[in-house]
Amino acid sequence: MNRDSNLPLTETVYYILLALIEPAHGYLIMQKIEMLSEGQVRMAAGTLYGALDNLLKAKLIKPTESEDKRRKTYIITEKGTELLRADHDRMVHMVNITNDCMKGGES
Repeated sequence: MNRDSNLPLTETVYYILLALIEPAHGYLIMQKIEMLSEGQVRMAAGTLYGALDNLLKAKLIKPTESEDKRRKTYIITEKGTELLRADHDRMVHMVNITNDCMKGGES
């Protein structure tokens, strides 16, 4: 199986892509990440905007129309969705084999 060179995604990138399944602007992305991670991940604006620039260049997200013209709004692209799904599948596989191995080690 050939593995995408973008995998595994960093935790930050994973949460940004997940937050952008629905269109969102920067502050909303930060709020969604904190909510999705149950407070485990809090992102500073500088970190977020640097990551957004990289994701735009990689064509994993794209700007989208918004009612609020003062804020840039983004959404995940098809390529971004495919990468997010691939990383999800990778992690599910890891959890499943870990569970199998841990059950085998129980006494």
